[in-house]
Amino acid sequence: MRAAQVSELAGPEAIRIVDIPEPTVYPGGVLIDVHAAGIAFPDVLMTRGLYQMKPGLPFVVGGEVAGVVREAPEDSPLRTGDRVCALTMLGNAVAEVAVAPANAVFRLPDNVSLEAGAGILFNDLTVHFCLRKRGRLAPGETVLVHGAAGGIGTSTLRMAQALGAGRVIAVVSTEEKAGVAKAAGATDVVLTEGWLDAVKELTGGRGVDIVLDPVGGDRFTDSVRSLAQGGRLLVVGFTAGEIPTVKVNRLLLKNVEVVGAAWGEWVMSHPGYLAEQWAEVEPLLASGAIAAPQPVLYSLDRAAEAVAALDNRTATGKVVVGVR
Repeated sequence: MRAAQVSELAGPEAIRIVDIPEPTVYPGGVLIDVHAAGIAFPDVLMTRGLYQMKPGLPFVVGGEVAGVVREAPEDSPLRTGDRVCALTMLGNAVAEVAVAPANAVFRLPDNVSLEAGAGILFNDLTVHFCLRKRGRLAPGETVLVHGAAGGIGTSTLRMAQALGAGRVIAVVSTEEKAGVAKAAGATDVVLTEGWLDAVKELTGGRGVDIVLDPVGGDRFTDSVRSLAQGGRLLVVGFTAGEIPTVKVNRLLLKNVEVVGAAWGEWVMSHPGYLAEQWAEVEPLLASGAIAAPQPVLYSLDRAAEAVAALDNRTATGKVVVGVR
């Protein structure tokens, strides 16, 4: 089979399309003919050996797929021919065939294409975890998201109101990205330059209830300042590169919280949580309450470019590699 493989830790440009043997199905695994594979920022880090989980070289990039079941365990509800999305958990996704644990494979609603399905699990379930579990989103609250034109950002914009938010403010760096954010469902969009003052004006000085921040960097302190009384700043990642710090006296001023939101760690330590999430998210996708993502598609031959688009922050929306 053809696959996007990393054989040296030199960044996305080291990805090569190679022919390798199809994977062997392990006990409890589901064999999937992959039609599309999602790309996320951890894939960038893994190509440099900077992610907390480090697969041995060489490895196939990517951790989420959508495709058609070829083979499933007898005790699984899945059947040959089912359209599914799945998490391969650590690499092994951008390939013509993949294996995923049965508890991380889910039937796709009929109204969600395989290309869109490859962009659902990593981002949407991360956002669901952030807003529901860690952010304790209450009906009508205001959510602000940084990097709003990226994968996590657009997922937040698509999902937040369906999960109860009354207002969703997008922070973006360019007018082009502002258009992406509006199309994804933002109720308000502000540019990075002067964003804090703009948000204060939008909220009448009150501030926002939740900030979802996958970016980090030098805007972190202003994110704390942007919170309303009792607000929560959700730390999701550091795509800006710099890991910020916070002076904890700022947390006392308005009784605000800085909350870690590491979905992958939670999933690994809480068996069954993925199924709990899918039980809530799938009906919202099937009904159209949450729109399916509109991914930016790259061919398999351009897999290195797909990962590089996240590395250089030119990507807008969810990046997906079409495999078949």
